[in-house]
Amino acid sequence: MSTWFTRRRPSVELPRLTPRARSLPTVRVDLHEVMPDLLPYLGQAAYLQLEQFETLSRVAAEAGDLHDKGLISAAAGHALSKHQGIVAEIRRRGDDPADAMKPFADEIEGFSALIVGADWRETLLSALVTGGLLDDFFIRLAAGLPGDVGPRLAHLLGSESGQEGVLEVLRGQIAADPLLGSRLAMWGRRLVGDTLLVARSALHLSGNRATDDARIEPIFTELIAAHTRRMDALGLTA
Repeated sequence: MSTWFTRRRPSVELPRLTPRARSLPTVRVDLHEVMPDLLPYLGQAAYLQLEQFETLSRVAAEAGDLHDKGLISAAAGHALSKHQGIVAEIRRRGDDPADAMKPFADEIEGFSALIVGADWRETLLSALVTGGLLDDFFIRLAAGLPGDVGPRLAHLLGSESGQEGVLEVLRGQIAADPLLGSRLAMWGRRLVGDTLLVARSALHLSGNRATDDARIEPIFTELIAAHTRRMDALGLTA
């Protein structure tokens, strides 16, 4: 795996989206060509959900309003449930979950350190943006997994995430602080490049950047479109 956190805020050229007013046919990529093996997929996905749980738990502890704490804690609980579901898949294979996650621990913890914001509201947006992008990504990758494990994981990762509760908290904070919206919009844009590096690191690529980018651009374009909708829901520009 590449060490995507060793350089501070690396420059990443993101796929260009077509204008929202135009509807173009969706190009599908053969996921079997870029899929990681099953156990690395499970190990990385499991550890990412565990980090999401820990991030949201810390944010819940810092939030002052009890209603906000409850909504953020509920989102943390959903991340933990997803983690436990992926761990169950690892055990079903007869593998040890800790061993499966260990190769990804340093990189994911480094990534988590990068996305800590200046305050709990920025870190909450980090959880929303990175969690949403990576859930979407691993759901799409699940279509390339063997047997019936893919549909099970896609269903698990696409289940309730508490996203609406997180959106409610952030909308309330933005409404109460006129300057917060522009700061969060800028922070959200900084998060996307680092998160897509995490996604890219999970793929089996040829090393030919131009060829690889052409093959995976449809996946990343869909991810960015979904991210834009989440930012729209907050009234922020992506």
